[in-house]
Amino acid sequence: MSIPQWLDWAQRLQAIAQSGLTYTQNVFEIERYKAVRQIAAEIVAAHSNMSSEETEVIFEQEKGYATPKIDVRGVVFQDDKVLLVKELKDGKWTLPGGWCDVGEPPSRATEREVYEESGYRVRATKLLAVYDRNLHDHPPTLMHIYKLFFLCELLGGEATTSIETGGAEFFAQDALPPLSTGRTTESELHRFFEHLRHPEWPTDFD
Repeated sequence: MSIPQWLDWAQRLQAIAQSGLTYTQNVFEIERYKAVRQIAAEIVAAHSNMSSEETEVIFEQEKGYATPKIDVRGVVFQDDKVLLVKELKDGKWTLPGGWCDVGEPPSRATEREVYEESGYRVRATKLLAVYDRNLHDHPPTLMHIYKLFFLCELLGGEATTSIETGGAEFFAQDALPPLSTGRTTESELHRFFEHLRHPEWPTDFD
């Protein structure tokens, strides 16, 4: 399932406007790119509960040449169960993870995020998947995001809470809790259980 057509249009128009505003110095072109950004915001407002003003403020915060954001997630198994953390924002469960920081390799970012959100120390051992978020049944979001899923070896630690999460538990494939689908989907988890059973499989990618 891909994202709605209106969101695809809005993301692409925003990217054109952001990149154009980064490089142009012509005052007339600046005004044209700002108009394009405003149209993108109006498209979002027409199909969501956000106003065009709210959307444009978010778009204005994005600077430089427009590229997808990078979200990393740690896939940690123990006794045929997968580690999930409970998001405080929506009370639902997800693979631990988050944004990569500048200057941080994605594998190290994943290990850090898993520890910060769950309390478990891990080592990233294999890149399971590189997914375009728009293509994997996640709810719509303004930004274009690539999601990197790393298989991680459990080294130690114990379940804790954090400023973002309210617990960490291991779940069997047939007993998954309600998921925070903006971060992790059921189909993704089922795919990674298949990877667990087939360690010879190569990395998935879009």
